[in-house]
Amino acid sequence: MNWEDECYLLSKRKFRKNANIINIFTPNRGKVAGIVYGGNSRKIRNYLQVSNKLFVFNNSKNDNRIGYFKTELINPISPNYFDDKKRTSALISLCSLLNSLLPESQPYMNIYKSFEKFIKILNLDNWIILYIFFEINLIKELGYDTNLNMFNDSIDNINDVKKIKIDEYNYEVPNFLIKQEMPNEITKLLIKKSLLFTRSVLLNKFFIPNNLMFPKSRIILENYFN
Repeated sequence: MNWEDECYLLSKRKFRKNANIINIFTPNRGKVAGIVYGGNSRKIRNYLQVSNKLFVFNNSKNDNRIGYFKTELINPISPNYFDDKKRTSALISLCSLLNSLLPESQPYMNIYKSFEKFIKILNLDNWIILYIFFEINLIKELGYDTNLNMFNDSIDNINDVKKIKIDEYNYEVPNFLIKQEMPNEITKLLIKKSLLFTRSVLLNKFFIPNNLMFPKSRIILENYFN
């Protein structure tokens, strides 16, 4: 089956001497894996970087077998942040989460649009807060709603942290997440508490029940704000 689409590169690994297997995130087909021959050549290797936006041509005999990709670069995302470890870590973290959690060949247009929007605003000063909101939206789009709005009425200070219970789990959640508003002041403590909350939900509801390994890149990102 042949098709073509735009996509973001989620992961790649070597396959034979001069080929890679890559996972991509497309708007119309979701996460798809394919083989890129010549992927280790200098020309292709330079743009076959995680988070880069590509155009892909897929050629496969049927939907049950991995296809062969021809790729073209649309937008080099990762080189824009080579000198920024935190933003680079955020990009790798998001791609790793999507690669781990998205099922094969199921479109998630809302997640795709949210990811693309985050890419465009990554240069803003409040990017880490927007990253956290992306993770909360990802959790909801994958089928689990934290229903934080249930605790909205008892909030006085948006910059404080509230202890709540969701299902059988206890969490400390920054009030700005409950209110879904930007905090008045972005502190390391608020960022740390927020990332800890979303990590805990991701682990409790997705990674642990499905015996998935939590991405190291996500932990690295969190450690920047300790």
